[in-house]
Amino acid sequence: MTTRRQAIAARFGGADSYDAVARVQLLVARRLADRIASAYPAAPPARILEIGCGTGFLSDMLRRMFPDAALTVTDLAPAMVARARRRLAPLGGDTRFLAMDAESPALAGESFDLVCSSLAMQWFGDRAGALGRLAGLLAPGGMLALSTLCAGSFAEWRAAYARRGLACPVPSYPDLRQLDADRPWPLQGRWAGETILDRPATALDFVRELRQIGASLPREGARPADPGTLRRLLGDLGQDGAVTASYEIGYGLFRRPARQGVFVTGTDTGVGKTLVSSCLLRAWDASYWKPLQTGIAEETADSDTVTALAGLDTARLHAPAAVLAAPLSPFDAAEREGTAIDAEAIVLPAAIDDGPLVVEGAGGIMVPVSADCLMIDLIARFALPVVLVARSQLGTINHTLMSLSALRQRGIAVAGVILNGPPSAEARRAIALFGATRVLAEFPHLETIGPEQVGQLAGMLPPFDALWRGRL
Repeated sequence: MTTRRQAIAARFGGADSYDAVARVQLLVARRLADRIASAYPAAPPARILEIGCGTGFLSDMLRRMFPDAALTVTDLAPAMVARARRRLAPLGGDTRFLAMDAESPALAGESFDLVCSSLAMQWFGDRAGALGRLAGLLAPGGMLALSTLCAGSFAEWRAAYARRGLACPVPSYPDLRQLDADRPWPLQGRWAGETILDRPATALDFVRELRQIGASLPREGARPADPGTLRRLLGDLGQDGAVTASYEIGYGLFRRPARQGVFVTGTDTGVGKTLVSSCLLRAWDASYWKPLQTGIAEETADSDTVTALAGLDTARLHAPAAVLAAPLSPFDAAEREGTAIDAEAIVLPAAIDDGPLVVEGAGGIMVPVSADCLMIDLIARFALPVVLVARSQLGTINHTLMSLSALRQRGIAVAGVILNGPPSAEARRAIALFGATRVLAEFPHLETIGPEQVGQLAGMLPPFDALWRGRL
């Protein structure tokens, strides 16, 4: 453990009056617990890991919400673990308590359905690395649920320092964009922000309470103010009487895909999703599923096309959830046949083996599936990273960037873009730069498309393992 980590453990371990002043910590734990509860309307998590338990605010809530779960409660400070143990003792249940550094979790070989942490992540020295390691502890379909301090926290205290031309020793915190950039691949989810205003009785109480909750440790390399300067700063902070302390909180819920695979969608209909799916199947020896097949009255079903082009063993072909005649959106095609699609009943098929699954959508991401479901809703529920297929011609930059933006707003991981058609250096550059994504391949225009051409295009694609682990 580094000197910095030791200092953090010591500071929190000595916070004897933590509960009496941890108003915001308790509130944030409740808000995170509510988010976790809403994510488990049916089957509860069986194995839960909590990081940075403190005195057990969230631990208590987790045990009450999921009484049958095996709960592992951890904190960097042994004294905090001991306090959490005392809090949870009356509740019973299968609970294990560990003093552990979350950035180097000593849980080799274990996996959890839920890994969660409330207001501990801001202390991570290597945030992206730590989140990646915690994500690695998730079982397939598992969830990572987090809350953390964000940029703008303690703005009033920082302003008091700034007015005197001083650098505030309070640590800097990331904004939501920075947090999203650290999201472990290929987890799906997003961050949401909230402002909480705390009202300490006086400026002195504000500083005292920071110490009491163990959060007054200055950022690395900074020195706390000397007594004289501190008195002047307190005077500035409390000169208008009432004291306000702003807490900017980020909440993040992220789901690990239940199985390995990708969802192939497009910026429009007819952009080459079926061709790309065939190439992915050939390159990765994957299985295939087209959940919603429309237009079979006028053209060959996509399942039949990919079987022929990829040389797919029919044992690796999953049956569609719905097959409709009209070349329309699934919603309109079903309506024309006097029926309706039950989107909730469309679930990922059981795995045939350990290989990846290629799921091909119908049309683009905003195509209606049912009266209350768009294609993007299915994508979000399946939690598979997206391969977005786009034309390379004029107009593709706008269509592609809009699709990428919509996917990211829903917290959907994007594996990359495949461009179909004559090569366009401008399109490739704009999509990579402004879309902040990878162009996995540029497929040239082909006069003839058959198994031989699919094999050649498949050779242009990255290995699935490299794609899935984000190592491109």
